[in-house]
Amino acid sequence: MGQVLFIVWRESVEALLVVGILHAWLKNGGEAARRGLPYLWGGVGVGVLAAIGLGGALLGFSELLSGNAQDYFQIVMVLLAAVLIVQMVFWMRKHGRTLKREMETSLNSNLQSANWWGVFALAALAIAREGSETVIFLYGLGLGQQDGSMGSMTLVVAIGFALAFLTFYLLQLGGKFFSWRRFFQVTEIILLFLAAGLLLTGIERLMSLDIVPTLVDPIWDSSRLLDDTTSFGNLVSVLTGYRAQPALMSLLVYAGYWTCVLLFLKRAKPQAKPAA
Repeated sequence: MGQVLFIVWRESVEALLVVGILHAWLKNGGEAARRGLPYLWGGVGVGVLAAIGLGGALLGFSELLSGNAQDYFQIVMVLLAAVLIVQMVFWMRKHGRTLKREMETSLNSNLQSANWWGVFALAALAIAREGSETVIFLYGLGLGQQDGSMGSMTLVVAIGFALAFLTFYLLQLGGKFFSWRRFFQVTEIILLFLAAGLLLTGIERLMSLDIVPTLVDPIWDSSRLLDDTTSFGNLVSVLTGYRAQPALMSLLVYAGYWTCVLLFLKRAKPQAKPAA
């Protein structure tokens, strides 16, 4: 359940960041700007409803499938969750530094034209995006973790939300060791390892269906050092992609994943502007 807690916490903090920027600007922007606050909260509500709707649609659609069709759908969702995690890291790496400035520029335009539907749309899209990603991530994680009950999952999600609000409050206070930049740097690394674990889960399910060859299985056995069937070993496996008895295909996919990630991260790094 540790990976579920991390996903809910991280995604909630990112959503709170967007809402916090919008709220601070509208609240402190004068009487005219405060007229946009109802649109902000309306957009948040619509975004939450959209995320809940996606969760219900995913569960309902999965129940309609049977046999191999359900297996293929679940594999697609696992792989999609991995892709979305990597895409999110790249997006934050490229736009994180200018996010506040871009949002405030958009808000200035809305204020000048007295059109607050842009705030509504921005809040709704931000919450729906983070919420839908969370739903897909949790669905993908749940496919490889069948040992948790609905009650324990709900409790972990609630704790994740609470930690997100606490983290947001602490980050707002600032400080030398607690900054937004450091927060995103650390969580980006954890997210990329988590995506690697999800990718391997999808590949291994394809191998179990004989769609992808294993090549050599296993290529080694490190169970004596760390058994991935134990509670701690399973958590490490989900968070990092570690396998005690990996197939050669799994190793090739893992190496290829990190090669592509490092190349794309280098391209996504913001370029320094030349001095005038």
